[in-house]
Amino acid sequence: MGQAKRRVLLVFGTRPEAIKMCPLVNVLKAREDQFEVSVCVSGQHREMLQQVLHAFDVVPDYDLDVMTPGQTLFDITSTVLLGMREVIERDQPDIILVHGDTTTSFAAALAAFYLQVPVGHVEAGLRTRNLRSPWPEEFNRQAVDVMADIYFAPTGQARENLLAEQKPPQNVFVTGNTGIDALATTVRDDYASALLDWARGSRLILITAHRRENLGAPMHEMFRAIRRVMEEHPDTKALYPIHMNPQVRAAAHEELDGFDRLRIVEPQDVLDFHNLMARSHLILTDSGGIQEEAPSLGKPVLVMRDTTERPEGVAAGTLKLVGTSEQGIYDAFSLLLNCESAYEKMTHASNPYGDGHASERIADILVATALL
Repeated sequence: MGQAKRRVLLVFGTRPEAIKMCPLVNVLKAREDQFEVSVCVSGQHREMLQQVLHAFDVVPDYDLDVMTPGQTLFDITSTVLLGMREVIERDQPDIILVHGDTTTSFAAALAAFYLQVPVGHVEAGLRTRNLRSPWPEEFNRQAVDVMADIYFAPTGQARENLLAEQKPPQNVFVTGNTGIDALATTVRDDYASALLDWARGSRLILITAHRRENLGAPMHEMFRAIRRVMEEHPDTKALYPIHMNPQVRAAAHEELDGFDRLRIVEPQDVLDFHNLMARSHLILTDSGGIQEEAPSLGKPVLVMRDTTERPEGVAAGTLKLVGTSEQGIYDAFSLLLNCESAYEKMTHASNPYGDGHASERIADILVATALL
């Protein structure tokens, strides 16, 4: 008699989570003899989430539909927590998989803990050790790791972080990052777009900026630095897929409007964004996932933050932490545009975040582990 199938419920709600969880969903579903797979989305992001689900052909079994105008962390946490109770009781999973550092992950893990269902944490062990940076993500990831039973660490450093917190070594596995797996689906040689047509003949700079802790003065400094450098380098053009947050939009338009070589565009779906990233010259970001994805594509990343939970990329030379001051960003950005050797050094650094097979490793571990 063969081994009974494992019932796996994957829960996620934001666009970045979906990018990293959908490859895992599809690997698990492909192993029909080993797993029964259900997907629950919270809808913490709505339109951006749907774009990713469509790109990976993932259809949720449950949708908590938590997104409301002006939603707060109180709203998301309470709605996901209560909604997950019903989903778990109905689905009866053997294990629940959550991802990373979102409020959806925290509330879903808490619901699983209350109902005594094992939790597997994908992308476990990332740390800044500063609960206010990034906020509230650092708290979320630490709290999920307190409740989790099995840990899928993307790197050896993440594993060491977990072991330092006395997590059981036999339950901590280094798998690589599932975000790298996603690139095999999304990046295409024959990709074309009007935005690339507009940028043709220039060095394309890709920008993302949205972190809560950067709202206000830091974000204005970030935008002023980018504009200063680009005004001094007429061979550059930039694309900034802007976040939905009204405060981000107000700051961007105040600092960047009227500069015709920098285009503020609406959020791009995952196919477009990954292909724009693959064809960019360099990237300035305060995001997390881009710090892992871009090095796989040989793109230097300037991280506009004071801390990063991805120090492996900094150590490997693929990322440079540049803070949020106007002068610090100006100096680092200028260097990469002016100094070919500095630029080339970052493009050829090794990527510490995996080989694109993290989802397969996680599936193998779920089959082999006696935890369940």
